[in-house]
Amino acid sequence: MTGARLAGAEPLAVAIDEAVCLAAISRVHDPALAIRLRAACGYAPCVFDSEDNPISPGSYRAAVAAVAATLAAVDHAAAREAGRVFAAVRPPGHHALRDRTMGFCFFNNAAIAAEELLQRGLSPVAIVDFDVHHGNGTQGHFFARPDVYFLSLHRYPFYPGSGGGDEIGEGRGRGFTRNLPLAAGANDEIFCEALATGVTELHRVMTPAAWVVSAGFDAHEADPLGGMRVTDTGFARIGGILGEASGRAPLVAVLEGGYDLTALQRSVRAFLEGLQGALPLDFSVVGS
Repeated sequence: MTGARLAGAEPLAVAIDEAVCLAAISRVHDPALAIRLRAACGYAPCVFDSEDNPISPGSYRAAVAAVAATLAAVDHAAAREAGRVFAAVRPPGHHALRDRTMGFCFFNNAAIAAEELLQRGLSPVAIVDFDVHHGNGTQGHFFARPDVYFLSLHRYPFYPGSGGGDEIGEGRGRGFTRNLPLAAGANDEIFCEALATGVTELHRVMTPAAWVVSAGFDAHEADPLGGMRVTDTGFARIGGILGEASGRAPLVAVLEGGYDLTALQRSVRAFLEGLQGALPLDFSVVGS
């Protein structure tokens, strides 16, 4: 991805092993979901599960490749070969539910990354989602668990309709979900103040052994869908806040939304420069 390369990230190789990817997917999703998607691609183009999930004959392969890139990012981050890794993947993932796809998402890359980090003994894990849309799939997967803290800032009310401030987890996971809903038109100051507040609250609850970031850039002022006013400078500040908050813990960022391609390139570059500027570490990018 051009924005990542301009930020100085080094590319990492990705091996696409379908069996390995399916095993990782099954930790987050009903195994039947992948089977259904693969079969549906045989008679694409069509929609899959919902009107906002059109598919082509290559959609299953692309979704598996995104998971493969996410797993490669986890491998390098967990082994400290690269302290911070950005997975430049599409399709995105944070709306994908256990047994159903929605919102352009098929497999939940962020949730898969968190589960893989836990499998490697890196517990607890913090997930921070700054996409303009609430990551309902990610929240749902960890809603009743205390080993993952889910922090989201997003436009509200907005698609997919979830993400109110009263959604804080349940059972043993109560207090491990924090939503910071923002009104339409929120700018750099509002986004960054909300993120700083959320990270401070997160640190009161846990000291993460690893971080996952759902990095969506559709809050950019040029994005055709988001209705927000975050600029390149704002995304650089978001990267700086997360870089400082995560310290030397492994961090895996996965690409979510962002639908103005020029703004997306600039935003990714700004975010990664902010992230690496907070604490110089090895920094790499993988892409599907």
